[in-house]
Amino acid sequence: MIPALLLAWLIVVNLLGGAIFVADKRAAVADRRRVPERTLLALAAAGASPAMLVLSSKIRHKTRKQPFRGLLFAIVAVQVVAIVVLARALVTGLV
Repeated sequence: MIPALLLAWLIVVNLLGGAIFVADKRAAVADRRRVPERTLLALAAAGASPAMLVLSSKIRHKTRKQPFRGLLFAIVAVQVVAIVVLARALVTGLV
């Protein structure tokens, strides 16, 4: 089971990351000041990658932008590997 604090963190960071991602899309459309890509990637690394992946196709934001897209997928890959390693450690009793 996911600890309550981790679950709360993931909910908050995905809501925040999603809101900032949408705000960046609106700023792009309105030709206003944008959110730096490093901020978006830091939020993704902190756990907001699910929201950003879903929203990128839903609102058509940063779907062709490189290297952002590649870096986002690299973050997701690292997170998936970490989840698999942690889950395996939990199942085998190493943690």
